[in-house]
Amino acid sequence: MATIDLPDNILQVLSTVLQQLQQNLPELKQETNFEASAYKWQNQQLKAIQQPKKIYLDDLKGIEKQKEKVIQNTRQFLKGLPANDVLLTGSRGTGKSSIVRALLTEYESEGLRLIEIERDDLADLPMIQKLIENRPEKFIVYCDDLAFNAEDENYRSLKSVLDGSLQSGSSNFIIYATSNRRHLLPEFMHENTPVTRMDVPQYTELHPQEAIEEKISLSDRFGMWLSFYPMDQNLYLEIVQHYLAKAGMSMTDEVRAEALRWCQARGQRSGRAAYQFSKHWIGSQQLKAL
Repeated sequence: MATIDLPDNILQVLSTVLQQLQQNLPELKQETNFEASAYKWQNQQLKAIQQPKKIYLDDLKGIEKQKEKVIQNTRQFLKGLPANDVLLTGSRGTGKSSIVRALLTEYESEGLRLIEIERDDLADLPMIQKLIENRPEKFIVYCDDLAFNAEDENYRSLKSVLDGSLQSGSSNFIIYATSNRRHLLPEFMHENTPVTRMDVPQYTELHPQEAIEEKISLSDRFGMWLSFYPMDQNLYLEIVQHYLAKAGMSMTDEVRAEALRWCQARGQRSGRAAYQFSKHWIGSQQLKAL
């Protein structure tokens, strides 16, 4: 009888093969841990976020009107009253994402929960609804930096869910999204130009106005729009001073000059830039004291 010669390191070879197979196999679904306050939707599962970063509404300066509106809408949602899906748009670094995360810090004790979802996973929104439909908590499904390219069809799933997510007194699911764009789908100059010739007839839009309406309608599905604007120098420095005061430091002429150089180097004055400079300055001073 013929014998088969096995390599001496057969266990190592088998281990390598099994690891490669495991990497290509779909992840086993696990029971959702609803004891957490924040979740990430990944691989069609709700994955708990351990110790989500605490952001406080009082730290967000210069956006009082936006905070007032989103807080009122969120409180209505928590009380089981009619509430709107919210689209927060505007300049980068002005607090759009922070205000949503701060809501979790403020209202976690009242049953608010946060689910982060990527744009490419929006087709799974009905799955999320089904998963949490019998839960007593109230869930904000949050999509950051939402925008679509011309070929992306995921927006249709979002439109469908937005149509039915506003339910008086019964829904525990609401959508908050942030974007740098007011209109979430790209629009092109030729769509607003009268059609005078047809170079390629078979690819010419017969009803161009309907195509434009289709692109605008996604934003219209959000019941509330909140706009965020660039800040001036005084507000930027006020935010820096606020974070310094929390660390027991004061705003000196040296700090002021360094803060201005920091935002000039980054090409923007924003709450994000002010917070990042504050971390840099506070950390550097504390390091010197060691």
